[in-house]
Amino acid sequence: MGLPVKSQLKYWSIASAVFLIALWYIGNVMMPFLLGGAIAYFLDPVADRLEEAGLSRVSATVVISLGAILMFLIVALTVIPMLVTQAISLVETAPELFMQLETFLSNRFPGIMDEGGPISTALAKIGEVVQARGGEILQALLSSAQGVVNVVVPLVIAPVVAFYLLLDWDRMVEQVDRLLPRDHAPVIRQLAGQIDRTLAAFVRGQSTVCLVLGTFYAVALMFVGLNFGIVAGFIAGLLTFIPYVGALVGGALAIGLALFQFWGDWWSIGLVAGIFAIGQVLEGNVITPKLVGKSVGLHPVWLIFALSAFGTLFGFVGMLVAVPVAASIGVIVRFVISQYEDSRLYQGHERYALTHPEEAAEDSDEA
Repeated sequence: MGLPVKSQLKYWSIASAVFLIALWYIGNVMMPFLLGGAIAYFLDPVADRLEEAGLSRVSATVVISLGAILMFLIVALTVIPMLVTQAISLVETAPELFMQLETFLSNRFPGIMDEGGPISTALAKIGEVVQARGGEILQALLSSAQGVVNVVVPLVIAPVVAFYLLLDWDRMVEQVDRLLPRDHAPVIRQLAGQIDRTLAAFVRGQSTVCLVLGTFYAVALMFVGLNFGIVAGFIAGLLTFIPYVGALVGGALAIGLALFQFWGDWWSIGLVAGIFAIGQVLEGNVITPKLVGKSVGLHPVWLIFALSAFGTLFGFVGMLVAVPVAASIGVIVRFVISQYEDSRLYQGHERYALTHPEEAAEDSDEA
């Protein structure tokens, strides 16, 4: 006989509380391990395919690791230097950009841009703050020993953790399955399978969407000749992970930069706007349906709420666990709703007797 429902709820509540407390107090320590686990989860299907092709698990893991190192070196030697250079240049020219915006607004809307007025003063201060704070952040990241450690340590530990987890992934899954409570193992396997499909469809698919769209935006904007186009494309691609935010933020940034750079050249400005329009059409009709699927069980509003809530409470580490937690809660809620809809409480006695005749007969015998 299984444990009573109250006892099960007590144990699961304690486990959830321990997880949240650990996330709160040692979140920074957990970050490289969470990153390593995410990488291993992402690459496990690739390792399985290589095993099916005839490689051993060790050989498949080594091949994947070497390929990942090669890709990282290519990106580090080609893309990252250009991205850092453009980001520094954008921060340094922020005051000039806001001065140009002030001049433009003064010429077009003289009534709202009085010298020394609130809007004029605000624009000047925004540019100064972006330059000062942005420079401080970049300087801290580049010169601070603590900043270097915070960046380098996850980059060193996460790949090592990912290697060992990927090597033992199937074995760990088998061990976890062996430890499942026997009475509830089938239901837990069913829910775990649904969570895995939701995460696989969203995380693996959406990460690929971010990479494809970010590359498309950066290359297209650079081809058009937009200054800081790589930065705008990178931001748009990165934020595509959050529904609708990537296109809005990246598009607004790119079009704003285009207005400053190409003012009067409406053809070039239209090209920049057209790039994001084409990107949205491709994302909604081709890329996302092919790579993510039409429905992964994660509503955009629920996802945005989870990212915001966990990010606010636990920082960057919270954002890492927000998607798995949101997917898990979504699957569990749908399971609870299905159980409720199949219960006598929802269906009523007569309908429940029609859909569950054996249980209704047992209840009648007991009565």
